[in-house]
Amino acid sequence: MILLNHKVKNKRAIIDRRRLMSLLDEQAETMSDGEARAFLLATMKDAVAQGRARVHDILERDRNSAPEAAASQAYLMDQVIRIIYDFGVKHLYPNGNPTDAERFAILSVGGYGRGELAPFSDLDLLFLIPYKATPWVETMVEFVLYLLWDLGLKVGQAVRTIDDCMKMAKSDITIQTNLLDARYLWGDQEIASHFFQAYENDIRMAKGAGLAFVEAKLAERDARHARTGDSRYMVEPNLKEGKGGMRDLHALYWLARFIYGIRTMDELIDLGVLEEDELMVFEKAESFLWAVRFHLHDIAGRAEERLTFDYQQALTKKLQYKDHPGLSGLERFMKHYYLVAKDIGDLTRIFCAVLEERQQKKSGVKLRKSQLKNIDGFRVDGDRLALESERDFEMDPLKMIRLFTLANEKGLDIHPDALRNAGNHLRLIDNDFRESPEANKLFLDLLCSKKNPAFHLRLMNEVGVFGRFVPDFGRIVAQMQHDMYHHYTVDEHTIRAIDLTSKLENGELKKDHPIASKVIQQLTTRRVLYVAVLLHDIAKGRGGDHSILGEEVAKELCPRFGMTAAQTDVVAWLVRWHLLMSHAAFKRDIADPQTIEDFVAIVQSRERLKLLYLLTIVDIRAVGPNVWSSWKRQLLNDLYFAAEERLVAGHANWAREGR
Repeated sequence: MILLNHKVKNKRAIIDRRRLMSLLDEQAETMSDGEARAFLLATMKDAVAQGRARVHDILERDRNSAPEAAASQAYLMDQVIRIIYDFGVKHLYPNGNPTDAERFAILSVGGYGRGELAPFSDLDLLFLIPYKATPWVETMVEFVLYLLWDLGLKVGQAVRTIDDCMKMAKSDITIQTNLLDARYLWGDQEIASHFFQAYENDIRMAKGAGLAFVEAKLAERDARHARTGDSRYMVEPNLKEGKGGMRDLHALYWLARFIYGIRTMDELIDLGVLEEDELMVFEKAESFLWAVRFHLHDIAGRAEERLTFDYQQALTKKLQYKDHPGLSGLERFMKHYYLVAKDIGDLTRIFCAVLEERQQKKSGVKLRKSQLKNIDGFRVDGDRLALESERDFEMDPLKMIRLFTLANEKGLDIHPDALRNAGNHLRLIDNDFRESPEANKLFLDLLCSKKNPAFHLRLMNEVGVFGRFVPDFGRIVAQMQHDMYHHYTVDEHTIRAIDLTSKLENGELKKDHPIASKVIQQLTTRRVLYVAVLLHDIAKGRGGDHSILGEEVAKELCPRFGMTAAQTDVVAWLVRWHLLMSHAAFKRDIADPQTIEDFVAIVQSRERLKLLYLLTIVDIRAVGPNVWSSWKRQLLNDLYFAAEERLVAGHANWAREGR
């Protein structure tokens, strides 16, 4: 369980179960059943309110104590349930000589089973019975549940036998995972022990169970990411379910728990799965996300998991992020969030790579088709590019760029160990490195590749190589776009635009963009387009017009990339005017000849028109899902044709009737 690492401090200050039971026992002796129940409810309401206030004080004292607060919240609920159970058995529904069937255990499952609770999280309870429920068991279960509901708590419950649990776990990965988190709360310990032993023997240790569990959880994770935007750089991320969120941390724990039988993440160090610095990253990420989630629940007054703009403002104040020159407190808070999400992604890659390698050794066969071989100074492990030596980058720093370019060229993924090594050697990317013609050629080859450059550019960005090699790009990494229009951070928006450019060129978007798919094949130099897409938002967040500021950045960077003076001029012009076409098409009357005259006066050439048309399309589509529409396509196409006719004095490339 994740939070078993975080000990609950000063437990009696949160709730003193012995004192409360003594008080309840004393009063119940002189009361009727109805009075005793009412007194129990009133007493527990006060205890829950006081306990929650003390849990809240833990977080107010220190933002880094959020995991302790989550563990303390779970401890509070543990004691409440135990008091209710004991009171019912002792005073309301005594059963002096119970049969074997008149026994049950209460287990917490899900997040509550891990010993972690946010202020408005559900209490997921499993009432475990040996056989079919007897009237006494049903009465006691109802009593516990009704008291919890009367206390205003949200409870998810199930009453099952051990056999029922095992059958359902084998057929449903969600139930299997919930039961993996199960923790004994109260009641008959023997039944609980039989349950844990059955889960261990029938589920976790079953033949082939480990690999099946890993595959199922990774598939489940991918589906969850797809539902929540498939990016850890959403401007309004889902803290719990989104990519790089809390559920990804839980997934790491579930995989480790199921495969290795661990109870706390620090056990993975002794097993050689994680290093100490990686465990520290895990704990820092967990602490930060819990702090945000705890305060988010408090601010919303309910179980809210989305970091919407309104909540971001409130959390910025609550977590005391101050404005810094060039960066507001809100932007600093969200940048921290995105960097934590990136760290979680790094941990996931590392952990899954170790799991895969060990599963291969355990089975004695290779799960991947390719055999080990060398390519241009790198080792190929399956379908991943790996380093030949831990000192590769120290001996040849340019390999930090070549790694990504070669992986793209050969259609390979990159081994997590190589990515981790690159992240540890970012200091090698200095000014001399950046000015190296070979390094810049390698980078431009990747950027303008016809083989899905976005995948490896995103890896390069997450490791930190991208921002280190192009410091101006580094300034927009995790840069917030605080508006209702953009769905992603600036760096993620840019990489998505590059991806769309590649898809457009490869014909993958021909159905949506038949005209643009033809235009992109007619360009004099395709590299100008890709570099313009890379740089079009490069100056966002600098306190001025990002188009004008970006033009200056382009004039500095393009020569470094090895582009000619003419190419540099066109890229700089595109960055300066990248919003021109959308503004003219969507905000002016393109049926008015003056609109066309004004537009053409700035564009001046057909090549620029083609480039601007393509840049405008990918820029709009990279904003987010459901932003592009047939209406926008029609207006842009109409403006493109009208401007082209004007530029060639009425002799357009496509005849009117063809259009």
